[in-house]
Amino acid sequence: MNIRQPTTMTQKQNTSSAMTSLEKRSIAGLSSIFALRMLGLFMILPVFSLAATQYNGATPILIGLAIGAYGLTQALLQIPFGMLSDRIGRKRVITIGLLLFAAGSIVAATADSIYMVIAGRLLQGSGAIAAAIMALTADLTRDEHRTKAMASIGISIGLSFSVALAAGAALEHWVGLSGIFWSTAVLALVGIAILHLWVPTPTRLMSHRDMEPVPKQFLKVFRNPDIMRMVFSIMILHCLLTINFYALPIALLQHAGLPKDQHALAYLPILVLAFIAMVPFIIIAEKYRKMKPVFLGAIVTLIIAELGWSQLSYSIAGMLFCLWLFFTAFNILEASLPSLMSKLSPLANKGTAMGIYSTAQFVGAFIGGASGGLIFSQLGMSGVFIAAAVLSAIWLLIVLPMKPPKHLSTRIIHLQSVSTSNANGIAQQLNTIKGVIETVIVVEESVAYVKFSPDEIDSDVLDELIAQAIHPS
Repeated sequence: MNIRQPTTMTQKQNTSSAMTSLEKRSIAGLSSIFALRMLGLFMILPVFSLAATQYNGATPILIGLAIGAYGLTQALLQIPFGMLSDRIGRKRVITIGLLLFAAGSIVAATADSIYMVIAGRLLQGSGAIAAAIMALTADLTRDEHRTKAMASIGISIGLSFSVALAAGAALEHWVGLSGIFWSTAVLALVGIAILHLWVPTPTRLMSHRDMEPVPKQFLKVFRNPDIMRMVFSIMILHCLLTINFYALPIALLQHAGLPKDQHALAYLPILVLAFIAMVPFIIIAEKYRKMKPVFLGAIVTLIIAELGWSQLSYSIAGMLFCLWLFFTAFNILEASLPSLMSKLSPLANKGTAMGIYSTAQFVGAFIGGASGGLIFSQLGMSGVFIAAAVLSAIWLLIVLPMKPPKHLSTRIIHLQSVSTSNANGIAQQLNTIKGVIETVIVVEESVAYVKFSPDEIDSDVLDELIAQAIHPS
């Protein structure tokens, strides 16, 4: 059995093969499209609960529903859109999704009632292109650069979120909510232009077992307690985000006395400082194998921030300090959870697990928005923050029994030829290598996925042993 040259390609290495200009172009374009869409979704967060009272029929419950509505349709259509892209092409699905997003933005921009805004937000969410963008990224980049590509997209999402909070607060002051929605429609059209004028078209569609869900694996993933803890975690994290951004803008304006046109000046430096504070904790978690303590500590920090908001809503300094605590913890958790999912997911089910995980975060956004308005209408401002603290405490209890994850890495090996008859034999050979935890061979892709422990075997030595096992002299 021969291995294509270069002999071994991995998700975290290749010192001998630099990223090509085509790959750089693909990553830059797709990261930009993702960022523009997320920017459009999040720009209303810091202002909507304050400004939405202008719409006919607006109530706290309906305003909260409008904040989180995009999450419902995005959750329902995320996986189906990804599968559809396997059939009709990635670019076609992404274009359709961006057009739906633009249409939803226009509906919301022209709305005079809260019901039309909700309809627009639902339509925005129906352009669920995340899975298709990830698949296109995998089509256009080699496996050894996959991690860099996904990291670039992750960074673009983080930056777009930070920019959205500051830009949304500023834009609402200048052009109102309608202007924000019109801006979002323009961003979607810019995304379509980038897709077709800048992003290359892959020569053929490929299946990526490590990135795309397989429906028949859903039940197996749902039965895995470690994976479900992470799925629950991302759902709660995004629920907290939208539930808090129902109450926070109101608290800053009406309780702390921070003028609405100064909210942007408050958000931006706090987000920058929170990002700086996050970095050492991520290093400690990954480099020094302290993932569980850092993870649990971040949840405890969320609880402190929520309780602080419930007691300090009349203090600008107290509110902003708790906002810094919240975003520091949020950034740590947002960065840690995908890494934990990768470590805890069996190789054979990784794409399915990540698909369910991605869906759960949008379910959380919907639940948070809808429940934020409901709780505010019944229990007031402090009630929202106390409810969020209780939810965070429940989350802490659920993940507390989690075992510290093993530090594992993955190799993706392209095989020159493989068949059903010899795949098991190859997997058995690879599994005999000391330090190899799990091997999965996907015959249709002619690919072997090998999960191993870097603490037990050096990656270069592993590459040599894999080559010897598959292609003995």
